[in-house]
Amino acid sequence: MSQRASGYERKERDLYETPEWVTEALLPHLRPLEIIWEPACATGKMVRVLEKVATVWACDIEPSEGYVYADFLGPTPRVDVDQISAVITNPPYEFATEFCQRALDRTQHLGGLVAMLLRTDFDHAKTRGHLFAKHRAFSKKVVLTKRIKWFEDSKGQPSFNHAWFIWDWRHIGAPTLAYGP
Repeated sequence: MSQRASGYERKERDLYETPEWVTEALLPHLRPLEIIWEPACATGKMVRVLEKVATVWACDIEPSEGYVYADFLGPTPRVDVDQISAVITNPPYEFATEFCQRALDRTQHLGGLVAMLLRTDFDHAKTRGHLFAKHRAFSKKVVLTKRIKWFEDSKGQPSFNHAWFIWDWRHIGAPTLAYGP
């Protein structure tokens, strides 16, 4: 099955900022958290929503005003990773698998949580089975029933469906499926 083109040029470094409603859809599915690390914050749209429920440390590989530079996949940035209780982000698509793995590595020792906004079929690939069916912390998939409109001036309907994938190192049992707006 082919996927249709969006009609837009691809953004450098996959800079697609997450509309507020998308992050709001995640909040009811989170346990109480103290410090969230948002490592791909861009201009902070997701940060502003997450700040309603916890303290947020935000950075990006292309820092904007108010946010610091950090390459999440590079050497450990200047944040105290021993204090974070979650990593929550909309990772660059081409590095999504690496973002998931790095976030899981950085939250395991604290019994932390990871939430990644990804295409709904991200868990279908055999090469990513270690992150889902075979991963003890994978706890929930929250399918968004409304498609994300990434640009205000978009013409037509968005092409892809998305979901929040949640790993919780405190989770026990099989993962669950939920639906958001």
